[in-house]
Amino acid sequence: MNTAIVVGATGLVGNELVRQLLKDSRIEKVVVLTRRSTGLQHNKLQEHIIDFNAPDSWKKLVAGDILYSALGTTLRAAGSKDAQYLIDHTYQLNMAKAAAANGVNKYVLVSAAGSSPKSSIFYSRMKGELEQDVKKLPFETIHILRPGMLKGKRNNTRTGEIVGGALMDAISYIPGLGSLKPIAGQEVARAMINASFRHVVGIHIYGPGELLKMKVAV
Repeated sequence: MNTAIVVGATGLVGNELVRQLLKDSRIEKVVVLTRRSTGLQHNKLQEHIIDFNAPDSWKKLVAGDILYSALGTTLRAAGSKDAQYLIDHTYQLNMAKAAAANGVNKYVLVSAAGSSPKSSIFYSRMKGELEQDVKKLPFETIHILRPGMLKGKRNNTRTGEIVGGALMDAISYIPGLGSLKPIAGQEVARAMINASFRHVVGIHIYGPGELLKMKVAV
């Protein structure tokens, strides 16, 4: 039986991840560290409302077997690149550092397709720098998922994602471009869980095409 730790539990992927973990018989407890409540109630759920800017107040709570990290925001919601970087990179890195220090063995991160620390695109570079930094931490196993465009019901409407998703969905039917097909938040969540229960060690990275194959429940 495993204790799962989730950061980013109120987002499209994270919220679905928590719901699936609560139903998974392999998981005994789900520890959620969040800025606001998920609104979920379950006897396996242990929810902590935290201030990400005060790691000394929560780092001892990041204890268990698997850390699932799906925290993220948009530039528009954050208000500036510095604010988005703080949430998408620094907060997640601090959480991963705390988990590693507490002896958590497995780490599963939702990144993004095209992520690279050398990218000229801010978002891709930010994601790439996070990947680069967490790879240095002493986890036994690290799984990095790089989904393409996400689809699913969000608390806030993102018109660009809706239009872009429809376009990418159409393009994905062109032979050879199937990996560009948008993936649902619940499918990414399932792929995260499937990855975490693979009996492997080391660092493993999954691109959009691989995630579409990993979304089936096991």
